[in-house]
Amino acid sequence: MNPKKNDAKRNIHTISMLVANKPGVLVRIAHVFARRGYNIDSLVVSPAYNPRYSRMTTTAQGDPETLEQIIKQVNKLVDVIHAAEHTGEDSVHIELALVKVKFTATTKSIFSKLAKKFHARVIDETADTLIIEQAGTTEKLDEMEALMKKYSVVEMVRTGKIVMARGVSET
Repeated sequence: MNPKKNDAKRNIHTISMLVANKPGVLVRIAHVFARRGYNIDSLVVSPAYNPRYSRMTTTAQGDPETLEQIIKQVNKLVDVIHAAEHTGEDSVHIELALVKVKFTATTKSIFSKLAKKFHARVIDETADTLIIEQAGTTEKLDEMEALMKKYSVVEMVRTGKIVMARGVSET
């Protein structure tokens, strides 16, 4: 594997935040990332179990020292309850992809086999397209995406990661 690609993969960080469910919170958090030169690669925001709060999950690439400063600054924001980085060891990471592909009689069986291999499923079918849904780790979605690129992919949409701490700890 390409060493530069490995370095980039190691420098991808997943940060979860519990924040007040109020207007403007997302902008203030994004501004902290931007001031430190971090680009947010993916962002998922949804209401938490308690509707007064929202759960935010971001992924970003960069050095760990800068990330540590970002987390400290985000934790100081008034509407942030807590923010923390999560690794694969302390949490479960998952994302969702929808892939729309053109198919023929020959390629339809190939797509069905790929879907089965990656624990995905066909959720929509028209006369000439399929929409395949896949949930899993970023690595599994990347692997299926690479294989699908050999065929007639019309479009692809990915959610970005969501994360939950293992055990009784709250995320």
